Amino acid sequence: MTRHKRHKALRPPGGLAAACLAFAAAAGILTGCETAPTPPLGTVGHIQGFIGDVAADEPQAVEVARQVLSAGGSAVDAAVALDFTLAVTLPSRASLGAGGVCLVYDMPTQKLQVLDFTPKASAEGAGKSAVPVAIPGEPRAMFAMHSKYGHLLWEQLLAPAENLARNGTPVSKSLARDLALGSGLLAKDPEAMRVFGGKDGGVLHDGDNLVQADLGVLIGRLRASGPGDMYDGMLAPAVARRFSEAGQATESALSANDLRDYQPDWKDPISVPFGADTLHFAPPPAAAGPVAAEMWLMLTKDNRYADAKDADRDHLFAEVSMRAFADRAGWLGASGDDSVAAKDIATEAKATDLMANYSDAQHTPASSLKPEPVPLPENPAATSFVVVDREGSAVACALTMNNLFGLGRMVRGTGIVAAAAPLKGSGVTALVPMLVVNHDKAQLKFAAAASGGAAAPAALMTVAVESLAAGQPLAEAMAAKRVLDTGAPDVLVYEKGLATETVNALKAKDHKVFEIPSLGIVNAVSCRDGLPKDPESCTAVTDPRGTGAAFASSS
Repeated sequence: MTRHKRHKALRPPGGLAAACLAFAAAAGILTGCETAPTPPLGTVGHIQGFIGDVAADEPQAVEVARQVLSAGGSAVDAAVALDFTLAVTLPSRASLGAGGVCLVYDMPTQKLQVLDFTPKASAEGAGKSAVPVAIPGEPRAMFAMHSKYGHLLWEQLLAPAENLARNGTPVSKSLARDLALGSGLLAKDPEAMRVFGGKDGGVLHDGDNLVQADLGVLIGRLRASGPGDMYDGMLAPAVARRFSEAGQATESALSANDLRDYQPDWKDPISVPFGADTLHFAPPPAAAGPVAAEMWLMLTKDNRYADAKDADRDHLFAEVSMRAFADRAGWLGASGDDSVAAKDIATEAKATDLMANYSDAQHTPASSLKPEPVPLPENPAATSFVVVDREGSAVACALTMNNLFGLGRMVRGTGIVAAAAPLKGSGVTALVPMLVVNHDKAQLKFAAAASGGAAAPAALMTVAVESLAAGQPLAEAMAAKRVLDTGAPDVLVYEKGLATETVNALKAKDHKVFEIPSLGIVNAVSCRDGLPKDPESCTAVTDPRGTGAAFASSS
């Protein structure tokens, strides 16, 4: 886990003036950096004191977001810059071909919405391929979010990512790990190896310089003209043709109509109460949102988790996760849609019914639940980030390519790694961002997002329930050992390092147990006393199981 301290630890050598010039040069605005006591809006240092918090799975993207917040940008501005930077620094999970879901809270207007840009297959290619290429969703989604809630200029926010792509950037530990895991897939595509190949004939390693000239050119065009040129302008036919070339191995194709018709969707969140606060999750097809919401309701009803003894909490958590996944089998359709209205999936009445046969002393066999849990493929290759600004606005996003490096193919001439559309017959996406707001007092309390396939909602709920319900500091909640039982198979998996006495207690309650290295990756920001009321209560933490970074300006 990497945690950056106050501005001083993040400034380039030379102090505030150098930091201002570095970011302003990238953004193309130099006026006022050298002489103004307070740099103007759009330059690093414009905001003094608390600027907001950031946590993500890749450190360079966190630094870019920090600079945007320091320059006076909103949470949405910082999220857009972070997202495009991830397309350069973590293209294994968040290329411009990826999709995802974001929760967006705008403090000035008090609006909280879900932006759904989950991966979709081509209308022409759907059903023709086992693994169709996905329509690229991120550029148009980020533009939609910025158009609605952004403060700084669009072109300013994309400039850092463009420069990193054109000029090169060191391969991070996060990307180096993914390159090693995905080397076999990438080796099948000469275009991908041209970019990600190393001098030794393999892939690039940690610290090697990664140059993505084609991607830099594309981001530059998106920066200057907006994404419309890529989706329905002069660039669209060429992009569609080249995406189709990348999908040839899986017999999938995109058309210019697919690009033109693609639009992200603004939706209402799934909301559940917790005292004076409200927890918000994304609805299907981000199926992990309702699962997490149901888990929360079962864990916190009548203070069940907070009042449980430490030795009993892991049993309770496993039983709750199993019931949430079992209930999912009743409302989640085979194509990833929901057969029950999103607002009716996670309710207090449902939580009471699901826990009716719960026993503190004994594991309930998954086979006795109605409906019985069913296995569904959920690829763990995803990433997440959270951004909170000084006003209390927040963005929490989870992104996926439905496979590590998606199809494993570089879209020629664009620098985009092609994402895979949801698997045929499944469509389940384990994307689970979360925001907690006290709407009566207009205070942000908590922002988090997780990745890790089926483990994602359980990982997020472990952090949330430990922090919000049990009152643990965020760093301790993040480090707490995690357990999960999806019911299919009916095995309780637990993280290495869980206390031996706890494991033995779980066995004594008839759990079949299995140890694994880790469960999920979470990024979170907690403002225990509310933001903007008390910035000093805010902290940002990235999961120690990963190689990300967090910046907390009140640290």
